[in-house]
Amino acid sequence: MIVFEKYNNFNEQEYSSDLHPILHTRVLVLNQSYEPLTVCSTQRAFALIFLTKAEVIENYKDKFIRTPNRKYPLPSIIRLQNYIKVPYRSVEISRKNIIKRDNSTCQYCGSRIQLTIDHIMPKSRGGQDTWENLGTACIRCNNSKGNRTPKEADMKLMSTPKKPNYIMFLKATLGKVEDNWKQYLFF
Repeated sequence: MIVFEKYNNFNEQEYSSDLHPILHTRVLVLNQSYEPLTVCSTQRAFALIFLTKAEVIENYKDKFIRTPNRKYPLPSIIRLQNYIKVPYRSVEISRKNIIKRDNSTCQYCGSRIQLTIDHIMPKSRGGQDTWENLGTACIRCNNSKGNRTPKEADMKLMSTPKKPNYIMFLKATLGKVEDNWKQYLFF
């Protein structure tokens, strides 16, 4: 967050960081070994660069941050100076991630409105909260299925639910990926 002192004739809202979308541009962060770690904002990337915790690998073309005295190219990819040991990554099971995995689509009818999470094998019948037993369903289909299995309710799943691969899940959740990022993301 940018802190401003109040001066005469100074309009604080005009200079709010919310009005500077360039500070929220996405920057790919690589480990020292060039392995992708995360995506951060330009604001965070500049902090890492100026603290000498990261170096710029590539910049956006024709995008800059200007100060009264200097013009800085906007980083697109940065690499950390020190290696960060990363534990095995898996996708955490959550409502949001199940809906992302299922492409925000009811797995019974294909609807994209009023989505809920359905236990394929109902909890009351021993169904667990696992990737393989949870799917996205619209309210209408979830109510129709009720406390039955899809076979008992004569409802067919559009796809078999399974645990997503971290890299493929990351690709799906990143949305638009910059062309120069692809070589580091193994796409």
